[in-house]
Amino acid sequence: MISRCPFCRSNRSGKDVTLLENGSAYFLRSLDPVLQCAGMIIPFRHVATAFDLTKDEWLDTFDLLGRAKLLLDQEGPQGYNVGWNIGQAAGQTIPHVHLHVIGRFADEPFAGQGIRHHLKHEDNRRRSQG
Repeated sequence: MISRCPFCRSNRSGKDVTLLENGSAYFLRSLDPVLQCAGMIIPFRHVATAFDLTKDEWLDTFDLLGRAKLLLDQEGPQGYNVGWNIGQAAGQTIPHVHLHVIGRFADEPFAGQGIRHHLKHEDNRRRSQG
């Protein structure tokens, strides 16, 4: 519901500061204490998935991705994970699309384990394929 969406402008808490923005999207830092070199690119328009973005929103997201990287590069990450969670099965908890930008460091306990690490384990194999 848009009236409760924490990513819509009218509902923003103010705890997270917009660091970058352009015509249709903004970037803010993650408040997660574990992911200290991370943030999200969020369109101003309330849409549920990346598949719903307009061409201009895609271009603005790409623009902010480059600008966000330059900002996060100041912290010296050795790599990045960038990704969307689309739908509940994929871990989307807020139905307002957002692109995660996560700086990764060589001294992290899970360094070298990418986005697919947990997904490709045998324990994640589907039990039924009806």
